[in-house]
Amino acid sequence: MYKRIFSSIILLFICVSCEDEVTVKPAAQLRLDYPIPEYKKVDPNCAFSFEMNENAVIEKKDNCALNIQYPKMKATIYMTYQQVRVNNLDSLLQDAQRLAYDHTIKANSIPAYPFVNPDSKVYGMFYMINGNAATQAEFYVTDSIRHFVNGAVYFKAKPNYDSVYPAAEYLREDIRRIMETIVWE
Repeated sequence: MYKRIFSSIILLFICVSCEDEVTVKPAAQLRLDYPIPEYKKVDPNCAFSFEMNENAVIEKKDNCALNIQYPKMKATIYMTYQQVRVNNLDSLLQDAQRLAYDHTIKANSIPAYPFVNPDSKVYGMFYMINGNAATQAEFYVTDSIRHFVNGAVYFKAKPNYDSVYPAAEYLREDIRRIMETIVWE
């Protein structure tokens, strides 16, 4: 009888000890490699020209509105052009700032970086929108007299900052390049 109980206990220990051991795996991050950008000058037959990434496709809409699409990233930089008229520069600037700060509900932070290029008469602001907001960057540039361009980048995905961060950083650099190379006609 003791043999039977002892055998049962040994068998029970063997069965219990044969379970797979749980191992905690280290946190991993998705690595996305994007091609090194090469830029080309674009003249969209508007009152301005600029350089854009060769990996993007440009689509011209009415009134010199441009969609710069990145098919592999499922992202688009939407740009609009407006003429500065008598006493409307303030309202254009307020609208551009309001569009950027409308994302404060979902954004963690919205640092603003002024842009000044007096040689080309290009002045503007670049907004990095950090967090689960609908856009990850907004900008505007103007010559303060005749021309005003504003734009924003949007992804065709539900806002998830951790997932779109690498692509957002890549596109932020492209926006900076657009701002730096814009030339008024």
